[in-house]
Amino acid sequence: MTETPRRTGHGVPAAVPRVRLIDVAREAGLSKTTVSAALNGTGRLSPAVREHARETARRLGYRPNATARLLRAGHARLIGYAVGEHPTTPGSYMDSPYFAQLTSAIATAALHHGYGLVLLPTRSSPSEWADLPLDAAIVADPLTDDPLVEDFIAARVPLSTDRSVEGRPGTHWVDIDTDTAIRQVLDHLHAQGAQRIAVVSPDAPTRFYREALDVYRHWCAEREATPRITHSERPGNGPVVEAVERALTASAVPDALFLLAEANPPLVLGAARRLGLSVPGDLLLVCASEDSSAAYADPPITTLSLQPQLVAATGVEQLIAALESGSQEPTGTVVPAKLELRASSQRGYGPRGAAGPR
Repeated sequence: MTETPRRTGHGVPAAVPRVRLIDVAREAGLSKTTVSAALNGTGRLSPAVREHARETARRLGYRPNATARLLRAGHARLIGYAVGEHPTTPGSYMDSPYFAQLTSAIATAALHHGYGLVLLPTRSSPSEWADLPLDAAIVADPLTDDPLVEDFIAARVPLSTDRSVEGRPGTHWVDIDTDTAIRQVLDHLHAQGAQRIAVVSPDAPTRFYREALDVYRHWCAEREATPRITHSERPGNGPVVEAVERALTASAVPDALFLLAEANPPLVLGAARRLGLSVPGDLLLVCASEDSSAAYADPPITTLSLQPQLVAATGVEQLIAALESGSQEPTGTVVPAKLELRASSQRGYGPRGAAGPR
């Protein structure tokens, strides 16, 4: 029984109907139970009968229904995924180089272990995902007291997120070593002679940004320096560049800028130049960014990478290990950030701008 692909009225081959187990049984002249046992390697069947059933299945192009098989086994090998940062804005987190890389890396790592990723709206309620056969969930950069995190924990869905869930049964976390990362940037700028280091940060209630600003304030207090913080109220290149311009036109113009908010680094460089500031002559610049354009700007821009690939791989490994073992023991890992030093934050590169030193 071989079907020739049907054609639609436009000459395009129509989809061939899926071959079912009953179709194999009918073609082989065997019962559905016998064919199922033959294909699964179970039952008391003669070698001839087993081979006849398998050969018929191969000839017809039969493929087992993986979803049905997994559901019978009690799991669907699906992981729910949501991003907590900026939940009320219309922009997509996939516009962010960091979240685009993180999401892709999580999906790749999960698929390597045989799990698929289900993208969930940030503000999903249990009524929206309760009927999905999720084996686990990942919430990247959750908000403070994120309701989605609490809903997954209450539903006893194994969860991977940040360190805010540390010690809670069935949870797993991965976090950046924020203190070391922020101090590394600030110490580098200070060593290059910066005295007035400004920070532009998102106005987002996530653990990383809250901790990063706390580290910055403590670092300033240790040196009796004045913290200079400007918030970007919304994500995206436009709002962040506007915040950069506000920071650079303050009454006391900074001599170094650490951009925690994510924006295209060459656009940030352009904003400084429009204000008459040369980089690094008048202004040292470091961007927390995964945008590859930073390395090709003029001058090349120093970046702090939050290592989305490493975060993804570590988080998925922890989560899958717990799923496969059935363990409810919480786990967690701190991973390092990576500072890529380039010309934008190092004195001695290029001429000073027309505005001169400040």
